[in-house]
Amino acid sequence: MHRTPRLLSYSLAACAPALGLVIAVAPSSSAATSHMSPHARALAAARAELRRLHVGQHATDHWVFSHPTRVRGLTQVQSTNWSGYADTSSTFTTVTGSWIEPAVTCGSRGTDAVFWVGIDGFTSGSVEQDGTLAECSGGSAFYFTWWEMFPTNAIQVVGSSVVPGDSISASVVRSGTSYTLNVTDSTHPANSFSTTQSCSNCANSSAEWIAEAPSSGSILPLANFHTWTLNNATVSSTTVSNGNISSFPDDEITMVDNRGRVKALPGPLNGSSNSFTVTWERST
Repeated sequence: MHRTPRLLSYSLAACAPALGLVIAVAPSSSAATSHMSPHARALAAARAELRRLHVGQHATDHWVFSHPTRVRGLTQVQSTNWSGYADTSSTFTTVTGSWIEPAVTCGSRGTDAVFWVGIDGFTSGSVEQDGTLAECSGGSAFYFTWWEMFPTNAIQVVGSSVVPGDSISASVVRSGTSYTLNVTDSTHPANSFSTTQSCSNCANSSAEWIAEAPSSGSILPLANFHTWTLNNATVSSTTVSNGNISSFPDDEITMVDNRGRVKALPGPLNGSSNSFTVTWERST
């Protein structure tokens, strides 16, 4: 959902901050909601709360720490808002992945959790991403599908009837300056969408599979999603077709707080390098 992750600044070579992004959700009207059912009112409130989420102001310097068993260019990175994997060192054309939507536990601290695949954002300011979002509102969890595209960088919420256990697949496919963003909810098809957007100056310099804590001025507490398992990951570039995550130099990204405590921990890639699990550890 974000652009460049908020990676811990242990380097002086930080790039310029990206522009702030705001979710594009129309505000709800109290008059319009007065005759709604309790569930509809709660959903309207959740959608209204999405307007406060911002994305951006993240430097692109990466703190890489030693990995005793380096595999095919794998490096380990710590970020305060991303957890998962990112591929670099190529010009990317396709990224795909699928997952079962995890159930979010809404506690007193955790507020949001976002799951997505995308091109760009790890090493650039352009973003072409889509997936699902869990929003805790009034003690209840609501789930959405969404997409985001540079240069507008406003997250477009599409489906609002996603529930835990839904079978989700997502992809971003580039052909020249045309990008097709697709999310399919096989369990509740009303949440599915496909949109084609254009970008003439996107970097296409990274591909990602990410669980994220969004921000609103500062990074929000990460909702307890327990585990998120990304399956069927594929990635293509201008030189490699139908690759897997380890087909390119890949970064394993651990989400930590400002004190270095783990918030979300990615597991190792499976034997086919197309699946991994991220485990929630803490909200802040």
